[in-house]
Amino acid sequence: MKTLIVVSCALSAIIAGPVNSADAVPPGYSMAVTGSAHDFDYFVGGWTTQERRLKARGVGSNEWDEFPATLCMALYLDGIATVDEMYMPKTGRAGLTLRTFDVEKHQWSIYWVSSATGKLDAVPVVGGFKGDRGEFYATDVDDGRPIKVRYLWTKRDHDHAQWEQAFSYDNHTWETNWIADFVRADSATTCVGNRPKR
Repeated sequence: MKTLIVVSCALSAIIAGPVNSADAVPPGYSMAVTGSAHDFDYFVGGWTTQERRLKARGVGSNEWDEFPATLCMALYLDGIATVDEMYMPKTGRAGLTLRTFDVEKHQWSIYWVSSATGKLDAVPVVGGFKGDRGEFYATDVDDGRPIKVRYLWTKRDHDHAQWEQAFSYDNHTWETNWIADFVRADSATTCVGNRPKR
């Protein structure tokens, strides 16, 4: 009887085929998240932000860099495109986020450009908001390692928001590597022509 059970289990495994780890995805991962063309209207104007960035990604590090920044965001094309620039005075660097809304798919694509490289990220994260929570995902590469990417946006109240970036290196768990807490600021004193004052 035991022999029959073993043979039966072996046949079942052959018929089902091997488990393909390439098909595995971390919790919540979806390239089908949708949203509204007005998801980012909330973020128009100036913001101050406290940034926390993991010093070393994908190695189990618990050491973070912390630094302040200012951000200014504007809408274009009646809101289906947005641009924000973030200035980090501690490092003297800046970053620019370009978002575009696909009116057919009802999805945002989010691209990042760093002043350190001047290069537009080739792979956007895509998604949208449901209520006050936004989810955006991508499949990308980090320093030669295949990863899944997750952006989470949370609108806490009229004047506060949080953004988190996480990578999955194993298709099972997320490692949060960048967190930004935003407080709404007076655009007249924070921004010049939709850009952060230096």
